[in-house]
Amino acid sequence: MAHFWQGLRSGDWLTRPRMRNYSLILLALYAVATMVWIGLSDGLIDRNGKPIGTDFSSFYAAGSLTLEGHAADAYAPSAHHAREQRQFGEKTPYYSWNYPPVFLLIAAALALLPYPLALALFQAAGLALYLMVIAAILAPARRRDPVFARNWLPAAAAFPAVFINLGHGQNGFMTAALLGAALVTLERPVVSGLCIGLLCYKPQFALVIPIALLAAGRWRVIASAAATTMALVAFSWLFFGTDAWTAFLASTEMSRKVLLEHGSVGFEKLPSAFAAVRMWGGSVLLAYSVQATLSIALAATLAWLWRSDAAFELKAAALAAASLLATPYMLDYDLVVAGLAIAYLARLGRARGFRSFDISLLAAAWIVPLLSRGIAKITGIPLGLSVLLLLYAAILHHALDDRKPSPLGAPSAAAA
Repeated sequence: MAHFWQGLRSGDWLTRPRMRNYSLILLALYAVATMVWIGLSDGLIDRNGKPIGTDFSSFYAAGSLTLEGHAADAYAPSAHHAREQRQFGEKTPYYSWNYPPVFLLIAAALALLPYPLALALFQAAGLALYLMVIAAILAPARRRDPVFARNWLPAAAAFPAVFINLGHGQNGFMTAALLGAALVTLERPVVSGLCIGLLCYKPQFALVIPIALLAAGRWRVIASAAATTMALVAFSWLFFGTDAWTAFLASTEMSRKVLLEHGSVGFEKLPSAFAAVRMWGGSVLLAYSVQATLSIALAATLAWLWRSDAAFELKAAALAAASLLATPYMLDYDLVVAGLAIAYLARLGRARGFRSFDISLLAAAWIVPLLSRGIAKITGIPLGLSVLLLLYAAILHHALDDRKPSPLGAPSAAAA
């Protein structure tokens, strides 16, 4: 038992060959599962009677309505479901459209293509952007270590959140790529702010980003993000009209009550504090109270961290993790964003050495998207939430340790 605990502490159990082999095995399993699933499907409908790409069918239906001049109908469940049924069959389940009209700019463009091509293009482009951002984050470590340079890509591609996002046809790749690009280009404020502004299609992820930027005094980034957001809102209003925005705002209450508070999507799919309380039978009020308390704590600690002289890797990893933890409505495919935190912490560990339990915790954060939904459904244990909280706590602990004078004169990781 002592040896097992010591192995977890040191991380010696996760050798580089094991990391590569585990990743390649998972990639092979993903490929086989995908081919079998598509092979057993009937056209665009899978074995469960759902469209291939599930959630993407909502994007495509909303886009086709928009192309016909009926953007507001994307927010009317009856009209939107009718379009899904017309495109995929009368037995198609309803996949709601909950995004602000700015995302209709992308949905409408995709709806110009045949559904299989639109789905493949959306996911392939998103995955490529995500991997490019991870490559940029890890560039210092890849330059230092040829072995690391050979192993990072299989680990990044096999990250289970990648497969979950692919299966759902969702936009987690885009969300992670934009946030990651904003962090990578932070010293180029106009570009960084542009990336943050483009995230306005997912407003629930913007709860803590402004706090970090304000704490760090990144005024030009904030100005660029605000200008980008206003421009997108203006363009969407110009193209789709006031009715689309009115319909969206009216639909938010129903979405909040049905999808979040009553958990029609399944609380086991939402690794958030709110969902954990509801999954355990807690009231809506209690769930909001717990989520609000966590969000306030995240905001306060994130502001402290971004004002401090801690390594940038810790700040970036904390922002990625906090962006997930601060929102009550975060699904397991959104955990692609956690890949940013893993990459930044791996870069820091490679630069100055990993501390106790670092490697094991990063391994847990890497594998947890594969386990989170199933374990929550069977046992009620919110494993995804628990691992994210541990990861954030570890980041804060490292930041506090960095404030202590080192008798050995250890070099700062800021240059990593």
